[in-house]
Amino acid sequence: MSKVIANMTMSLDGFVSHPTDGVDHLFQWYASGDVPVRTADPKMTFRLSAASAERMNRAFEGIGVLLYGRRTFDESGGWIGGHPMGKPVIVVTHSIPDGWPRADTPVTFVTDGLESAMAQAKATAGDKAVAVGSADLTQQCLNLGLLDELQIDLVPLLLGDGIRFLDHISKTPLVLQEPSVIEGRGVTHLSYRVR
Repeated sequence: MSKVIANMTMSLDGFVSHPTDGVDHLFQWYASGDVPVRTADPKMTFRLSAASAERMNRAFEGIGVLLYGRRTFDESGGWIGGHPMGKPVIVVTHSIPDGWPRADTPVTFVTDGLESAMAQAKATAGDKAVAVGSADLTQQCLNLGLLDELQIDLVPLLLGDGIRFLDHISKTPLVLQEPSVIEGRGVTHLSYRVR
């Protein structure tokens, strides 16, 4: 059975996106090392520290499907041609955008709620993981008890404003298990199992 993980790059003050800079400062760690990590997009190669590269390659192998919200889909331009991870994408939305679905991009839209989207994501992922990649969906998954693991790529940055990763959690206090910690260059990778 698929496990459900949420993974986002986060500033020390808890933000995953800034109102004016977006994710530019947050994602600088993707170019902070010497080890190339190729993506499904031939024009995009990350350059990571050895520890981050090993973790990223394991993630690429272990994820079967990506689950996003509509805001992330819109901000990414719909990953025309496919997501850099080369995995199918399921987007939770209230309405399907004009011009979609597209034959050149493996994106599925689910309009009947998160639980339906999660069931479809698990069916698509098979024995691999479902990766949740948006703050709002992560919060909803935590509130509904749908999340197995929380992964944070913590960067030494204070954004001061923006979208918080772990806002609006209704089931608190929520105790997580002790983290696994991987030190990268410009990032600390934290993984917590949700009890």
